[in-house]
Amino acid sequence: MKGKTYFKYPNKYYYTDIGLRNARLDYRQYDPGHIMENIIYNELLRRGYSVDVGVVADRNGGANVQKEIDFVVNDADKKIYIQSAFQIDTAKKESSGLASLMLTKDFFKKIIVRMDIPHNFYDENGIFHCSLIDLLLGRVELF
Repeated sequence: MKGKTYFKYPNKYYYTDIGLRNARLDYRQYDPGHIMENIIYNELLRRGYSVDVGVVADRNGGANVQKEIDFVVNDADKKIYIQSAFQIDTAKKESSGLASLMLTKDFFKKIIVRMDIPHNFYDENGIFHCSLIDLLLGRVELF
């Protein structure tokens, strides 16, 4: 990840109040994945972290494709990467969720926050899968 990459990627906007978001959109756009991402963003800010969107380049097969990391969370000199995934129920969803995290190729902690798991675990790649509920209730230590 390179510092200037932050400025080359489209900005993402989050609502401070999901209820106001729903009212503004006249309750037409119900997308639990985006709502969950918005909730995670608000929680990270509430905890006092600096939060950015990350971009990594996938240069496999001669292509140069940019992939997004939902959140790059900074706390002084510490950093973690967080992906939001409402549900990972297919191999394709799992590989797309993991792909951008695996491209960082560094030692910082990598987390996928999910709604479809009953308990937290580390996968074979060292990525921590945690429940949104556990994150919001403070049961997960980020750093």
